[in-house]
Amino acid sequence: MALRRKLLLNFFKFSDIIILLVSLLLAWFVTRTGQDPNLATLLMLHVELLHIIFVLLIVFLWELIFHGLQLYGSRRLESRIREWKDIIKATTLGTAAISILGQLFNINITGYFISIFWLSSTILTVFSRSFLRFFLKKLRRYGRNLRFVLIIGTNKRAYEFACRIEKNQELGYRIIGYVDDKIYFPNGEVKLLGNLSNFSAILNSQVVDEVIIALPVKSHYEKIQHIIEKAEEQGIIIRYLTEIFNTKLTKLRISTFAGFPLLTSVTKIDSYWQYFVKRTMDLVVGFILIILTCPFMIAAVIVIKVTSKAPVLFIQKRVGYNKRIFSLYKFRTMRVGAEKEQEKFQKLNEMDGPVFKIRNDPRVTKIGYWLRKTSIDELPQLFNVIKGDMSLVGPRPLPVRDYNGFDKDWQRRRFSIKPGITCIWQVSGRNGISFEDWMKLDMYYIDNWSLIGDLKILFKTIPVVILGKGAS
Repeated sequence: MALRRKLLLNFFKFSDIIILLVSLLLAWFVTRTGQDPNLATLLMLHVELLHIIFVLLIVFLWELIFHGLQLYGSRRLESRIREWKDIIKATTLGTAAISILGQLFNINITGYFISIFWLSSTILTVFSRSFLRFFLKKLRRYGRNLRFVLIIGTNKRAYEFACRIEKNQELGYRIIGYVDDKIYFPNGEVKLLGNLSNFSAILNSQVVDEVIIALPVKSHYEKIQHIIEKAEEQGIIIRYLTEIFNTKLTKLRISTFAGFPLLTSVTKIDSYWQYFVKRTMDLVVGFILIILTCPFMIAAVIVIKVTSKAPVLFIQKRVGYNKRIFSLYKFRTMRVGAEKEQEKFQKLNEMDGPVFKIRNDPRVTKIGYWLRKTSIDELPQLFNVIKGDMSLVGPRPLPVRDYNGFDKDWQRRRFSIKPGITCIWQVSGRNGISFEDWMKLDMYYIDNWSLIGDLKILFKTIPVVILGKGAS
């Protein structure tokens, strides 16, 4: 799953901090041993506030340098040697920063200390990254940490690229099929999902993480431009085996795959360290909220059980990241079989678009009305957050039925990031705004995403929940 893949890749950042601290201690220990071989004296550390501030600044600069050299992004498409070169650049810059900070803080840092630190931090970082590559390769061979790829074109270049993918299973790419007006492969059978005019419909019905374009530019320019726009609308990563095209929302970066130059177009946030912090915040705050709201959840379970023989939890299939389907958990607030009655009450729907909402829904039980008013029914979704299906902040996950009612492709870009428990819509009137405005708010969130923005939305959600604004 892509969310676990990101967590696995970004969780490795912790090892860089550990390696930094271990290297500092090792350099200090070796340097002090040369000055005073008495172990008892060495173990008597005299730590001052100045030293703590010095180390914290080093940690901050170290992470900043590693991020600047893109060492926290996925490197599955780059060679091991290229990564090692970037590691050496990062540790060298970090070591220089330590030397400069030592002068500013008037801390005696010798050349011997610097040499030991640089050597140990470089070796340990190279080893840890090599171990990560080895671990991920093993993981991908067992069908985990995968990226699902749709190839546009069935020509010789597409065929050669597909062969490279098949030969490098450890990179975790799996071809779901091809799109072209006819098959041009020199030999062999291919899984043709449709022609170029059906591209949008294919995207809507398939789990697609990346699109590889292998069409000749001169004869297919307009069709390729159309494909780019449709993939861009849904926030799907685009990689090119051709030349550069005009993109409106995406960020471009150059990478290589087995010798093939690729231009990657990314619509969503392309900052792995921020994703890592967001996921860490989800886990930490999610666990804290589960502990704090545990009495409310226990009370809800008891009340539902006492007043009804129906299951306590209502589990519904929702559309998540890149249209992956997951099971969303809520406390039951309606009578059993309420979903089947939805068509019966369609005329009472108060929302436009494909979404179904009724303020005084007759299917809601008396206890369910109270659970909805206080938003207690949403609390089990904290477990979805811990699982990685959702985030605390993000576009609300919609039922499969609502997704099937979408009639504009640009609206599907909301699925290019992880869905959340709360978002701008929840703090902007909730049921009081139109479906079109709701989708625009989701697009605004994606295009202007930041960690500070997430924190603001979380704090704004608190009074909305307490006052019951827009709840139904």
